[in-house]
Amino acid sequence: MAETVADVLAELATLDDPKARAVNEKHGDDHGVNLSKLRAVAKRLKTQHDLARELWRTDDTAAKLLATLICRPKAFERDELDAMLRTARTPKVHDWLVNYVVKKSPHAEELRQAWFADPDPVVASAGWALTTARVPAMTEGLDELLDVIEKDMKDAPDRLQWAMNHCLAQIGIEHAGLRARAIDIGERLEVLKDYPTPPNCTSPFAPVWIAEMARRR
Repeated sequence: MAETVADVLAELATLDDPKARAVNEKHGDDHGVNLSKLRAVAKRLKTQHDLARELWRTDDTAAKLLATLICRPKAFERDELDAMLRTARTPKVHDWLVNYVVKKSPHAEELRQAWFADPDPVVASAGWALTTARVPAMTEGLDELLDVIEKDMKDAPDRLQWAMNHCLAQIGIEHAGLRARAIDIGERLEVLKDYPTPPNCTSPFAPVWIAEMARRR
């Protein structure tokens, strides 16, 4: 017997842990389901695109995360993905939708271009995330990207700033010829310079991040 949305929501409710919820809420994510337990539910459900669509329509963050794991990314229309991104209220849902669904969609490039220029900074951050994924293979347009980062990153809203900073680091890591310029931009703008970084983790401050990844190579 196929599981209904109500069945899945009931199961997710039993997995909700107040301690996990408290940690997640500090990052803007309003759910308390341990992500490995969520992945275990997805593994059991396997791919169920219609169920994924229905779960997405609920306003439940854990259900939306689960939807990104059991959907068929190539089955979504372009406008459907655009609408989904605009209703992805929390950072984790936004991140999983872009990485697990949009990146695998035939509409990814068209959406990247549309979102990149969107006036909503959260939507624009998705355009930057998709651009960052293209950086390793890019042979032109990188200097123009650095121009935009240099001009706009310092004053960009948080989510957009984070995405631009990731793009800056990726350019410096992947393209040795632009590394000095990327590091210089990062040093002058000082974005995320004082970000609290746990031991054994790489700082998101672009000059440190670039130097560390270049050293590992």
